[in-house]
Amino acid sequence: MTTTKQVEILTFEQATSRLEMFLARSSRTILGIIGPPGAGKSTLSEKLNALHPERSQIVPMDGYHLANVELARLGRAGRKGAPDTFDAYGYVALLKRLRDQAADETVYAPEFRREIEEPVAGAIPIFAKAKLLLAEGNYLALNQGGWSHVAELLDEIWYVEVDPALRLERLVARHMQFGRSRQAALEWAQGTDEPNARLIESTLDRVNFKVLMD
Repeated sequence: MTTTKQVEILTFEQATSRLEMFLARSSRTILGIIGPPGAGKSTLSEKLNALHPERSQIVPMDGYHLANVELARLGRAGRKGAPDTFDAYGYVALLKRLRDQAADETVYAPEFRREIEEPVAGAIPIFAKAKLLLAEGNYLALNQGGWSHVAELLDEIWYVEVDPALRLERLVARHMQFGRSRQAALEWAQGTDEPNARLIESTLDRVNFKVLMD
């Protein structure tokens, strides 16, 4: 029988102390921030980034969403957000470039724009002076397909956890904000987001720490 390891919980103060440790290193640190949809990954990443804005940057996974036209061609539009609706190998290639980024090089990453529900290429300039990169996304600890190559490129992985009822309500509100009725938003959250959440939770064995959000 397999057992899930107990993952140590970091307070926000402990998390900030670890950032100081990362920034004291001579080499760049890439920190993975994962968690189920609606857990607060982006919020935590923004809070951490705001502590050292001149020396850190956020590198979101969401920019590697496949375009809607490609999802339609593949028959996956109804599962947008699942692991196979992203260009996982593209994200791996980005992380490899960021590991080897030259001092005079700017690496451009794509950004997912919720207002159009599409990724936009070259929207995020990542500068060589950034000693800490916050790699934020759902599937960074997933051990399947292209995602299985991500964890080895990260120095640590933190899992963002929040009360499940609050997380569901956040998801519903997010989907309503971008045009769905409450009923349609609830159906999408329960039918699409929740299976993805269970999959992400199954990757806890590859996580270094948990951070609790409220």
